[in-house]
Amino acid sequence: MKYMLIIGLSKEKKLDKGENGLGQEGTIIKGYSGFYYVWDGNRTWECKLRGKYRIKDQSFLPGDKVYIKVIDEGESRAVIESVKPRRNELIRPPISNVDQAIIIMALKDPEPDLWLLDRLLIITQAKLVEPIICFNKADLITEKDRVNIVTKYNKIGFPVLLISTKKELGIEELRKVLAGKISVFAGPSGVGKSSIMNMLEPDLNRKTGVISLKSARGKHTTRHTELLPLSEGAIVADTPGFSQVFLPEMKREELSDYYQDFFPYRPECKFNSCLHHHEPKCGVKEAVKTGLIDLERYERYIILLGEVIAKERRY
Repeated sequence: MKYMLIIGLSKEKKLDKGENGLGQEGTIIKGYSGFYYVWDGNRTWECKLRGKYRIKDQSFLPGDKVYIKVIDEGESRAVIESVKPRRNELIRPPISNVDQAIIIMALKDPEPDLWLLDRLLIITQAKLVEPIICFNKADLITEKDRVNIVTKYNKIGFPVLLISTKKELGIEELRKVLAGKISVFAGPSGVGKSSIMNMLEPDLNRKTGVISLKSARGKHTTRHTELLPLSEGAIVADTPGFSQVFLPEMKREELSDYYQDFFPYRPECKFNSCLHHHEPKCGVKEAVKTGLIDLERYERYIILLGEVIAKERRY
């Protein structure tokens, strides 16, 4: 399987050139047909695995930090000597050591998929990746509606950006968020991920999709996770569009741990293991009744809770 990820380094980053005896430090940017391509901040090395790793059948992912031994300087060939422990790992796309996830949703054409947004917020937090919500096509809704949706998610505790590629709104703010970080772009098809990438880095000339008038859904324009080097040391993986994601394995009591908006009211619950569903004297349900917690988001939580419970029974 072919997969790629762009890795960049901030200008202040100092690369290990082998003084520690472990070899030259770099980052795997893609793997293909038994070869791994490692970026050291200046050039890309075509690497094979040291025999001990082939014997162990250890997996290597884009984003893995490795030490390499140069075999042929002129041909940029090397061998991977060792690999550092991963801080985190994503399955889709297969990437390690990600700092943040830019979750992109359109505000119109198509309508924002808040169901998918809730799922992605849970998945990223479970992987210790900071989620940043990016609402695109902000020019297609009223100022009042823009303020409402930003206020709603800021209140929950998530950073929110408003973007309009047509009006060039919010691009500089997004550029600052990406600078010096390893980021993954995620979201359904048709929300404008490729258009945003083209605004950030016009030389990329990424193919953009159109919305089907029949289905009002976007056609997939990004087929693989690709290396996309940006300016200011940004590190970005653009992922294929998708519409279905699965929650991580968890116990039913753990789901509310990913709902920051529940936190202030959980101490008012009668039971420590409260699921905030059928239990009496639930602080979260009282907050929903009084409007302190968004009703629609709570209703989506209840449906996801049912999904977690159903999975739990199958284990």
